[in-house]
Amino acid sequence: MGIYTKKGDKGKTSLYDGTRVEKYSLRVETYGTVDELNTQISVAQKFCKDPKNIELLDTIQNNLFIVAGELANEDAANFYKNSKSIGADDTKLLENVIDEYTAKLPVIHEFILPGRSVAGAHLHLSRSVCRRAERLIDHLHEEVTIRPDVLKYVNRLSDFLYILARDEDYVDHLEGLVDKVLDIYKKEVN
Repeated sequence: MGIYTKKGDKGKTSLYDGTRVEKYSLRVETYGTVDELNTQISVAQKFCKDPKNIELLDTIQNNLFIVAGELANEDAANFYKNSKSIGADDTKLLENVIDEYTAKLPVIHEFILPGRSVAGAHLHLSRSVCRRAERLIDHLHEEVTIRPDVLKYVNRLSDFLYILARDEDYVDHLEGLVDKVLDIYKKEVN
C-alpha cells in the first residue's frame, strides 16, 4: 500500500473521524503544530545525555500523539474508544519533574540564553514550539470545547521542556569541567 492517497490534492484533509476539512483550518493547524512539537522533541532527545531525560521524552512523545489525536477529532468520545486520554496524572508527572529539577539545579536570577548545549538548544526550540501549540489550542478552544486536562498538560509541558533544557545544559557544563580537570592532570603528569 502506498503512502499517498491523492485525497488531499484539492486542499482538503480528513480528521480522525473521517470529516473532511480545509488543510488550513484552525484544527488542522493546531494538531499539525503538536506534530511539529513531537518531531522537534524527537530531535532534542537524540542529543540528550541524561538517560532519565531520554526516557521522560519518550513518555512525552507518546502523550503528544494522544493530544494530537484528540485535537484531530471533532468527537473526542469517539477517539477515546481506541485510545487513552491525557489526564491529571500526566500533568502531575510534569510538575513532579519540574519541582525535582528546580530543587537540584543552581538558582538563576536572570533570563538565560536558550541552550548552552546542543540538547539544551533543541529543548528550548521544543519549548517555543510548545508555546505556539498552546496558543493555537487556546484559540481552537474559543470555537470548540477542548478538555481542561489537555489545556493544562500543554501549558505545563512548556515549563517541563524549559527545566529539561536547563538540566541538559548543566550536565554538559559538568562534563566540560571534568574534561578540563583531566586535561590539567594529564599536562602535570607528563
